[in-house]
Amino acid sequence: MTTLDRYLLRSLLLNYVLGLGIMLSLYVVLDLSINLDEFTESRPDALTLLRNIGAYYGPNLALYFAQLCGVITTFACLATVARLRVQNEMTALLSSGVSLYRVAAPIIAFGVATSLLLVLATEVWIPALAPKLGRQHDEVGTRREAEVFFMPDRGGTLLSAARFNAEAGTLHGLLVLVRDEYGSARSILEADLAAWEPAGATGQPGRWRLTRGRLEETVLPESPGLGPRIQRARSYPEYYESNLSPRDIQVRQAEGWVGYLSLSQLRQLQNEGGTNLASIVQTRHRRVATPLVSIVLLLLGLPFFLDRSPANVLRDASRALVACGACYLVTFGTQNLRPESLSALPSWIPIFIFATLAAVLLDRLRT
Repeated sequence: MTTLDRYLLRSLLLNYVLGLGIMLSLYVVLDLSINLDEFTESRPDALTLLRNIGAYYGPNLALYFAQLCGVITTFACLATVARLRVQNEMTALLSSGVSLYRVAAPIIAFGVATSLLLVLATEVWIPALAPKLGRQHDEVGTRREAEVFFMPDRGGTLLSAARFNAEAGTLHGLLVLVRDEYGSARSILEADLAAWEPAGATGQPGRWRLTRGRLEETVLPESPGLGPRIQRARSYPEYYESNLSPRDIQVRQAEGWVGYLSLSQLRQLQNEGGTNLASIVQTRHRRVATPLVSIVLLLLGLPFFLDRSPANVLRDASRALVACGACYLVTFGTQNLRPESLSALPSWIPIFIFATLAAVLLDRLRT
């Protein structure tokens, strides 16, 4: 690492922290100004209100960071290069024989490193905070109960409940439909109450402990001489093994719950034949494409600032804003498309278009 690299790195870190604080704070303030009445519905005292606001926006900072990571990185890098031009440091670097590409190298490396932070946020932080991210503004600090409607479990089983309490980990009025390969109900499990018991250290799967559990199974006669008569057998199980923990149910009930899952969880859900398969496939591709779009956004804006002249910084900043803004808007639009097909093309359209444009702009540099 040369003196130039260390000098640029200090400036990049300073601008990155500054941009991170400004943009996240602005995001929180705007959201709070719109949804403040949601926190005051129960008329809490001032201390409880501040605690609820902190409890909601604290976990959501990881989600906001994932949404703004590319913009923050682009801001930090372009502000650093603009400062070099305004203070005539770019002219001094070029006069000493340093290429513009050499100046851009540590900046691009910094952009790649911050994209890895984005991967860490989407694969580790957000999945761990998913139950809290799925809450509405007025649900913080409350013990609200909701219904569960035919949520897919392992083996095509459907789970329903009249009331679900996530904090207590209980299901009231449990109903489980066990289906055959044709989708017909093979057996029905009912229970007045089900309490979650997590997986044990011995590898035992998680299960629901049942209170007044009743299982009614359909038994087909083995001998053809008995005719088509269908028999039913009733038993009273104490447990129901399930892949749906209270955390999983809470996440799936959230509006954007697929977006909170990691790639491994999405792959597992796809293999299990989860509902809305198109959304799962598109989210997986979008998860891979988003860090690449963040790098493309930087490469798109950087050529406008790699110039020795300090006189045209505002003009170049305006051009960079138009180009990067177009990339961001196209990315936002394509990532919010919800086609019914399993095509992953929308997630990669911004890369196809703007990576090509960035390559042309970088090639036209006069260094």
